[in-house]
Amino acid sequence: MIWKRRLSKKVGVPPGTLVYTGEKEEEFELSLITYSPDSYSERNLERVEELMPFKDTQTVTWIRVVGLHRVEQIEKLGELFGIHPLTLEDILNVHQRPKIEFFEDYIFVVMRTLSYEKGMKSEQISLVLGRNFLISFQERKSDIFKPVETRLRNNKGSIRKKGADYLLYSFLDIVVDSYFVLLETLGEVIDTLEDEVLSEPYPHIVKDIHLLKRDLNYAFKVFWTTRDEMNRLLREDSSLIRKRSLIYYRDVYDHIIRVIDITETMRDTVSGLLDVYFSSVSNRMNEIMKVLTIIATVFIPLTFIAGVYGMNFKYMPELEWKYGYPAVLLFMLLIGMGLLFFFRRKRWL
Repeated sequence: MIWKRRLSKKVGVPPGTLVYTGEKEEEFELSLITYSPDSYSERNLERVEELMPFKDTQTVTWIRVVGLHRVEQIEKLGELFGIHPLTLEDILNVHQRPKIEFFEDYIFVVMRTLSYEKGMKSEQISLVLGRNFLISFQERKSDIFKPVETRLRNNKGSIRKKGADYLLYSFLDIVVDSYFVLLETLGEVIDTLEDEVLSEPYPHIVKDIHLLKRDLNYAFKVFWTTRDEMNRLLREDSSLIRKRSLIYYRDVYDHIIRVIDITETMRDTVSGLLDVYFSSVSNRMNEIMKVLTIIATVFIPLTFIAGVYGMNFKYMPELEWKYGYPAVLLFMLLIGMGLLFFFRRKRWL
């Protein structure tokens, strides 16, 4: 895979060396949103240097970076806002697990968005929370934060009246809530597999079950790690997150707990699908063997009669009888029908 080859570039390099490990190079986009209870503005920027006036302001600033292959721009942004080189390294290494790191002047958060379309797809979102600013880093452009933009633009709710820590909560809440959408999709996939296992248990279903189980295990690891990091965020005493905002972060923690509970149930269901599959295959094989056994049992006496009259003896009374052939056929027919009637009475058919 491409990302494995790109990760190999980091072997042996000094700590803090900035190497982008993503698979696809999106167009680099830098945008800015500043807001307060009474004001709102947004703009697209060409260079990182244009952010200098917004480094220390009374308004809340959201800086959005899309496309991480422009390493030199990421490095300049880090120098401007005092972001540690190791943090920048983690931002560009887009295969991080979810985590939260606390620094003196900022909090670094890594989240993973998950989607399912013929397999699990994952994307890293990195967030840097400062005193009055929040910087988001994304590999590719997406609409996951569109609801937050709409609320800011239309001044819906109380988001403009709160600080950057509430903006961080809004992002975390959207990411965690997107997990419920993922689980709904996975639930539909599981329902489809259940129907196929019960009605048409073909061999390819085993592969589908194993792939789905692998994707669920990956999602479960992401959810579990996110839960641990959210718990750590709630316990950590940081001046960048005000106490009145902790109740919102606790709500996100409750949501990720629910996500984990649902995922565990789905994992058990998928594991049980293999047992159901083998049971269905066994039952189907038993039905086939029953039909074949009945057919063989019916033809045993018929084969015996045909064998008797197929012997080449000269003196067999029925051979000279005018109605011998149709009588034997009728006798064989009666035997076959009698056996079938017997099997039905025994409820073997």
